[in-house]
Amino acid sequence: MVEHGWEEVLQEAKNAGIPVILSDREIKVQDDSLWTSFIGSDFVEEGRRAAQWVVDQVESSKETLNIIELEGTKNSAPATDRKQGFKEVLENHHNLRIIDSLTGDFTLGKGKEMMEKALQQFGNKIDIVYSHNDDMAIGAIEAIEEYGLRPGSDIKIISIDATNKAFKALSTGKLNFTVECNPLLGPQIMQAAKELKNGREIPMRIITSEETFTQEEAKKEIKKRNY
Repeated sequence: MVEHGWEEVLQEAKNAGIPVILSDREIKVQDDSLWTSFIGSDFVEEGRRAAQWVVDQVESSKETLNIIELEGTKNSAPATDRKQGFKEVLENHHNLRIIDSLTGDFTLGKGKEMMEKALQQFGNKIDIVYSHNDDMAIGAIEAIEEYGLRPGSDIKIISIDATNKAFKALSTGKLNFTVECNPLLGPQIMQAAKELKNGREIPMRIITSEETFTQEEAKKEIKKRNY
């Protein structure tokens, strides 16, 4: 769940001559030789893609838009990096303002609770919700509907993961855009393990191929989703 605190167990693995492949989550250690390879997503790039959709929507408009950010678990790699990537793109667009960042722990229930809190404070001044994952976005959709506003219309919603539930929300117009975080890493992990076993070197970072989906694209792709 978190990036820190892995030195001791990884040192034991290194001392035993066991290579360690990190899957899905990166970690922070002083000595990068404690692990062999990371296979997974570029979480920073996912955040950038989410923000770029917002920028593309407003184009040359100077209208100020207020954004609520629903963050994942504090100090987890996806939450930290998705926040960083999103802010990077918005830095040159001063009319796009994050008015509050609330921790939703990647869960539907907490996402709904944090969205209710945001609505109580800002009401219909909220233009966009940026959710670090689909579950929190679905929770936000529920909160917005119960508040009496229309998700996807009165408040635009962007999420990350591109799971089947996000595709359903996209196809009904309640979600506007989702960035894929591909969880189907098994074949790549096994391939890397086989190469290590056969004495070959593998890259330290193996980034999975990922896409983005609008409402129209989701309607075409929804039957193909494996997760």
